[in-house]
Amino acid sequence: MKSWLRKILPRLPVVKELQRIAATLESTRAVMTNKFLEDHLKGPRYADRRKLNHFEHQVFSQNGEDGIIAEIFRRIGIKDRFFVEFGVGNGLENGTAFLLTQNWRGAWIEGDSKSVMEIQSHFRRPLQTGQLKLLNSFITAENIANLFQQLKVPTDFDLLSLDIDRNTYHAWKALSQYRPRVVAVEYNSSFPPDVNWICEYDAARLWNNSMQFGASLKAYEQLAASLGYVLVGCDLAGVNAFFIRNTERLDLFAEPFTAENHYEPPRYWAGRREGHERCFDDRTG
Repeated sequence: MKSWLRKILPRLPVVKELQRIAATLESTRAVMTNKFLEDHLKGPRYADRRKLNHFEHQVFSQNGEDGIIAEIFRRIGIKDRFFVEFGVGNGLENGTAFLLTQNWRGAWIEGDSKSVMEIQSHFRRPLQTGQLKLLNSFITAENIANLFQQLKVPTDFDLLSLDIDRNTYHAWKALSQYRPRVVAVEYNSSFPPDVNWICEYDAARLWNNSMQFGASLKAYEQLAASLGYVLVGCDLAGVNAFFIRNTERLDLFAEPFTAENHYEPPRYWAGRREGHERCFDDRTG
């Protein structure tokens, strides 16, 4: 009976009409979102063309990370084309999948076994060739350095991307012996830019979908400074912050390198997923 319903329901006129209305509403939302962001970037806050928001673009990333990361490396240059990302989901909506199409290599760490199985399907070729290494492990501040050792991550490499929700701040702090040139991290934009707030560490707890996760942008700015990094931008959705080593060409980025200058409020509604369904390689699956 359930199988029959699944076949017949999409053919009903009322269902078809509801689907048409839903598609129209989504198209309208996308147009209005794009118009808002385009107009927003014309404001005085973004007059400095070194602001990374002007370069946001989405290929696989959830927001504009793909474009921002590309622009950062256009300015400072690429060295080893090696990345590490943890908290990658199924791989089709993260900040480093796009880099695999540009001859980068790297490592992913993901704690959810279902997501790992999807990665093994979607990214079969780079996994087989060794371009991509994958580790299924729950991440804590206590084990992250050991996981890096298992993956043979070099001390000095191009890009580190972190997103494990609740304990992200503590995981980055635990990696002080590693020196990626660029770090992308999800910050908690619920807190204003002048507030130093850090979620209490608990290795056994996961994010409960509340505002109790990660840390404020000011907290990340200060942690970054203690590790030798500066804040150079955030995406317009108010999700990701970007840092570079303080030994790079800082004059190429918008000063001052503070939360007050680069903070973006939570605009989660501005997340855009336009174009065709994401697929890394149609020969896998």
